[in-house]
Amino acid sequence: MNILGLDEAGRGPVLGPMIVAGIVIPEEKTKILERMGVKDSKKLTPKRRTTLARKLVKMFEYETVEITAMDIDNLRSKDVNLNEIEKIAMIKIIENLKPDAVIIDSLDVKPKRLENEIKSIVECDNITAEHKADDNYYQVAAASIIAKCTRDKIIKDINEDYIQMGGIGSGYPSDPKTKDFLTNFTYDEMPYFVRKSWNTVQKMRSVRY
Repeated sequence: MNILGLDEAGRGPVLGPMIVAGIVIPEEKTKILERMGVKDSKKLTPKRRTTLARKLVKMFEYETVEITAMDIDNLRSKDVNLNEIEKIAMIKIIENLKPDAVIIDSLDVKPKRLENEIKSIVECDNITAEHKADDNYYQVAAASIIAKCTRDKIIKDINEDYIQMGGIGSGYPSDPKTKDFLTNFTYDEMPYFVRKSWNTVQKMRSVRY
């Protein structure tokens, strides 16, 4: 049985895209992931994540969807919330990879509701959605690694473009370096990778630095 693990990286940041990743792991090869040391990306060092991501994408079929800051802002302006945005990307990956079963790190507070919704859309009846699925299933942990590494590479490239300003930080609203970076711009001048619909930036609408 080919099992698709799905996870995301970058829901909360004010800078950069959200990445949704899916990877198909044949059930009989799950033990290989265990031996490789695959686990939730947050529990791995950046170096180890990168090493594992390189191996995983060579070994298995996978797909990533990049949802840019502008995509997020445009969809939110049409009352499409972040859960719906992520769901659209997950459905696209399921339809493209056509697995026998799907395991999702649930973005819905009610995982069963998410399972039923996705079952009603895709041609796959074997859908499992759970909170902390990246802790409990190697397929989802592998997807979390790919999503995180894909986003980290994008953020690294953006940071290099703004290094003379002191860099952009992690991109999270709580990061002082990210806050400092944002103060270099008025609301209308924000770079393309800033999520202008985030409260952090909305508060700057009438402020000029």
